[in-house]
Amino acid sequence: MGRGLGNGTLVPHPDFAPVAVRGIDVMLACGGDGRWLIEFRVHGADGLVTPEAGPPRRANELWKHTCFELFVRPDDGEGYYEFNFSPSGEWAAYRFTGYRAGMIDLPLGVPAIEWWGGEMRAAVDLSALPDGDWCIGVTAVIEEAGGKRSFWSLAHPGGKPDFHHEANFAWELPAAAR
Repeated sequence: MGRGLGNGTLVPHPDFAPVAVRGIDVMLACGGDGRWLIEFRVHGADGLVTPEAGPPRRANELWKHTCFELFVRPDDGEGYYEFNFSPSGEWAAYRFTGYRAGMIDLPLGVPAIEWWGGEMRAAVDLSALPDGDWCIGVTAVIEEAGGKRSFWSLAHPGGKPDFHHEANFAWELPAAAR
């Protein structure tokens, strides 16, 4: 994979504290050909509940269990893209025309997803997304023993967890950096 685009640490939403998970580190890299690598490292993953592994396939509502997400908003408007990656190998990709509006399935080649008990790696081809500058959001829903869920992001707006909120798009990524 090519150059690293960003490293960061996700923080839990203050109203949904985790049980044992202490932190989530994230790294983004781009191969220069539109292929992206997104890595998540969960610290304190011993009590993590993950869906059973299976063949890679598109699925909806992955956020109801442990799931890792990437949001991309091009600078040319209000529309954005959401990509979900599950430790099960399931994935989803959507396009929105505006804030939580106009959601449609986004055609996407099957991402390569790997899970090693606390580390997630997803390789995905984003070459079909618009050129230009992007704002990026990286998030995770973490399910722990007993069904307790916590919601992790680079930044959270006030109120309930909302990964679609503008505050979530915390990384600015100029086209020249890709």
